[in-house]
Amino acid sequence: MGTESRTAPATVRTSRQILFGPLTRNAGLIACGTPLIVLWQLCEALVPVMIGVTIDVGIETGDLGPFLLSCLAIAVIFTFLSYGYRFGATFMNRAVQLESHRIRLEVAGQAVQPADDPKLAGEWLSLATADADKVSLLVRQFGFTVASVVTVGATAVYLARTDVTLALVILFGVPITVGITQLVSPVVARRTEREQAAIARVAGLGGDLVAGLRPIKGIGAEDAASGRYRASSRAARASSIVTARSWGYMTGLTTVVSGLFLAVVAWLAGSKAMEGDLTLGELVAIVGLTQFLAEPIALLGALTAQFAASTASARRLHTALASPVLVLDGPDRLPAGAPRELRLRRATTSSLTEVDLTCGPGQLVAVVCDRPASADSLIGLLDGSVRPDSGAVTIAGVDLRSLAAADRRATLLVVPHEASPPEGTIRTAIDPDGILDPATLDEVLTASAGHDVVAAHPDGLDHAVRSGGSSLSGGQRQRLTLARSLAVAPPVLVLRDPTTAIDAVTEQQIATGLQSRLGRDTATLVVTTSPTLLAAADHVVWIREGRVVRVAPHHVLQEDPGYREEVLR
Repeated sequence: MGTESRTAPATVRTSRQILFGPLTRNAGLIACGTPLIVLWQLCEALVPVMIGVTIDVGIETGDLGPFLLSCLAIAVIFTFLSYGYRFGATFMNRAVQLESHRIRLEVAGQAVQPADDPKLAGEWLSLATADADKVSLLVRQFGFTVASVVTVGATAVYLARTDVTLALVILFGVPITVGITQLVSPVVARRTEREQAAIARVAGLGGDLVAGLRPIKGIGAEDAASGRYRASSRAARASSIVTARSWGYMTGLTTVVSGLFLAVVAWLAGSKAMEGDLTLGELVAIVGLTQFLAEPIALLGALTAQFAASTASARRLHTALASPVLVLDGPDRLPAGAPRELRLRRATTSSLTEVDLTCGPGQLVAVVCDRPASADSLIGLLDGSVRPDSGAVTIAGVDLRSLAAADRRATLLVVPHEASPPEGTIRTAIDPDGILDPATLDEVLTASAGHDVVAAHPDGLDHAVRSGGSSLSGGQRQRLTLARSLAVAPPVLVLRDPTTAIDAVTEQQIATGLQSRLGRDTATLVVTTSPTLLAAADHVVWIREGRVVRVAPHHVLQEDPGYREEVLR
């Protein structure tokens, strides 16, 4: 037997691995970018130093040679400064973008897995954008932090050669200044985490609201839905304002504390210059370095809060990626040449009881369920989102739970009722890989009644389709989804209510198309109450109160008043 679990695969990374993984995976880019960022910062620090040297050796002495040489040195420093940042930032930003992309792919892979507690689409979007970016920015943060530490150290070395007192003030003052700013960092970190969670919730509600706008309008629930979204949006806004205020407090504290510290350094340097302990050029250099140090000190002061925000995102990503999913993969392969017959053998779930059902190659079998929950369970058994309490679902005699995922994907296609064509054009919605020849494409369009959809738009097959098929009517979406399924022509096809938004005449065309396009090789199972599709089926499985009560052709079952009530209501 294969494996089936409701836990994440063993390869799911811990939050710590998610947080620090970008540093190891992008070690090459970081190794190239960090030295260049360090070079840029050192050159920034060298500018006031060289200006001071120019004053001392060129201007005060009136010697043109040293003056021109100093000017040339400043020009060289600016060249290294400019290109160091340009190429260093390119390496670091490339690493950030690559890592963001990796995390987005990982999130997307998890989002499409069948789960016990699926998240709203907007929540996944928030994870794949805001949280992925915050974790990835740790790469850039690492490079700039190293540069800031090296530059502060280099500045202290220069000051030690100039004046020991100033060097000691720098060495002790910077850690104290950074430490004071850390007093508010934990508060900022906690509020940032709450803000990210609130934004994810409102994004999820927003996406869910847009996706379900038509049915919401249909039942007149616009006020309730918009009220729920408004309350969530206001909570997210309030959380964002509180977080922004906290960042403002921290920035203000950093500015005040570092400003006081740098003022002390400038006052000491000025005093020593007045006493003759420092030359004019050294005073200019020290004052310039003091101004320059404001940036690295501010960066180091915000380090904890920024790191905490990345940590919070890493925890959220870990929770999402490690959330329980139904992992359906096993060691068994389908036997070569065996008929791809779909069978349910005494399958039992919370809504089904000992259901027996067979659908073989070339057959069109319909299933009528009196309760939506029974239909949901049946579809869930086949798409992997529901595990049978007892019994089995097999394809070619192999239990679906132990079937290798590759064989399962290549053999079985389950199309839910709410399926919609992807963004693109009508052509790509039907044939995304562009492998259908014109004759086959025409056959698919005929079988799905898709020619009407193509003819309804001046640009035909090249008509743009928006995400989720929102630019199409409900019937057009269903026909394109069906056409896409028929184009695949899988050995086993399962359809859930594929024609609910389609008129009776078109529905008859589709019923005929299902028989002609798939009837030769495909085992086709349709869960429906459409009399037209039921009449086209080889036989109908009637499920009532979770049990199979009868299996017979549609015209035979019509003699039963209960069956007629089910399909004609």
